[in-house]
Amino acid sequence: MSSRVLPKLYLLTDRHQTLNRPLSSVITEAVDGGVRMVQIREKDLKTRDLTSLCQQLFPLIKHQHGIVLLNDRIDLVLAMGADGVHLRTNSLPVSVARRLLGTGHLIGVSTHSVEEARVAEAEGADFIVLGPIFDTPSKRAYGPPLGIQILQETSRTIHLPIYAIGGITPIGIPEVLSSGAYGVAVISSILQSPSIPDITGELLARLS
Repeated sequence: MSSRVLPKLYLLTDRHQTLNRPLSSVITEAVDGGVRMVQIREKDLKTRDLTSLCQQLFPLIKHQHGIVLLNDRIDLVLAMGADGVHLRTNSLPVSVARRLLGTGHLIGVSTHSVEEARVAEAEGADFIVLGPIFDTPSKRAYGPPLGIQILQETSRTIHLPIYAIGGITPIGIPEVLSSGAYGVAVISSILQSPSIPDITGELLARLS
């Protein structure tokens, strides 16, 4: 597993949530504002289009020595030289991903319960994303929000860095940090902000 220190702010992309701005310009503003870990999470793109997008976004993130992870696509992680992969709980097992990627790549896992978090840790994940913690439209398909209590219980159960996701705003960050989160993962709070530098700075200030 990687020994690198992970940033506390983790941005997940969704080009459908950028208020009609090019994803590349949104990512540039976020990275210039201090984001240092980005998951390219365009799940609806075909391989060739996703590859093209990666070629466009990687230099923008790497320019500031940022960490780039790809959603679920270990083949493209290897082909494109990404820093790691982010897995769903129902995708390739972490143990298999680790055999394919080796110890030099990060593996994150999306989890929605204490048990899923425990399994991810046992299989060798580097970090987990747990949520949705608060209500958020993009996560309603996954059921009601987990709430702070599940975050607290998970942080007592596992020793991996936990990123809280789901309805995360600057005002909620102190509560998730005091409940055991290492950091936060966000989508809409940055991508849909009319001022990406301002919201990025505010999130980072609350995380520091």
